Amino acid sequence: MPDLATINGVAEDDIATYNGTTATDVTGIGGATWQHTTYTTATGGTITTSGDYKIHKFTSSGTFSVSIVGNTSGDEDCEYLIVAGGGGAGEENNTGGWSTGGGGAGGMLTGTGVNLSVADYAVVVGAGGAHDAQGATSSALSLSATGGGEGEDAGGTGCGTGGSGGGMNDHTGGGGLCAGVGGQGNSGGYANCSGYAGAGGGGKGAVGANASCSGWTSVGGAGGAGSANSITGGSITYAGGGGGGGYNNAGAGGSGGGGAAVTTGTGASGTANLGGGGGGCRWGHSGGSGGSGVVILKYKFQ
Repeated sequence: MPDLATINGVAEDDIATYNGTTATDVTGIGGATWQHTTYTTATGGTITTSGDYKIHKFTSSGTFSVSIVGNTSGDEDCEYLIVAGGGGAGEENNTGGWSTGGGGAGGMLTGTGVNLSVADYAVVVGAGGAHDAQGATSSALSLSATGGGEGEDAGGTGCGTGGSGGGMNDHTGGGGLCAGVGGQGNSGGYANCSGYAGAGGGGKGAVGANASCSGWTSVGGAGGAGSANSITGGSITYAGGGGGGGYNNAGAGGSGGGGAAVTTGTGASGTANLGGGGGGCRWGHSGGSGGSGVVILKYKFQ
């Protein structure tokens, strides 16, 4: 016999009694099992609510502990947003270059429909990469987002692949753009400006912009745009690429926490818990670090 979800079209939660028996005490009717509604219960991270949904936000690593799993009536599915740490911009190492590429954004994964179990789930929030270093992986529910690739050094040592790829500085040899991971981010931009400007790092929503080459007035490429998500109830943009450095004209950071490049001083770091790439720099200065990632999990609780 099929399970009963309603009596005469009325759901269990709206029935006080049935033939004098409290609805929650009814186990079956006419040989059919009464389908009681069960909702998911869990702890971990910072917990907020939005409508009928509970949201667990992890800004550092922790544990998502599920003690009760909702049934079909209560919705057993879990929605997720996983953003890895952004990559750091390239380092100006005084070995023959002028400006550095921007860091790539951390990889970003979103989706619905993950079936939970009663279990403790490890949640890892990836740190942003220091200048000239890849960001760290974020993971939860057996899903992993790859850290952003580092921007290329002023010395032309190569940009890094990652969730989104880092931006180039001075492309003089073979090989293509520093790529992002499919479904997580985009490639960094191209630069061949004899070191006067670097390209932007890739973002979740767009590739990093190429550098515009014109000698001393070359312009660093902007970081690739991030991607907006409303899992918390309001729209927030994550995973923007870092801007490419320029000797006189630095690239802007991509929307979603990408750090802006600078012509003097240290490049701006990617925004914490948005997974943005670090901003590039020019000769004699330092590239910015990537921003840390975030993990957000959401399920129906009433």
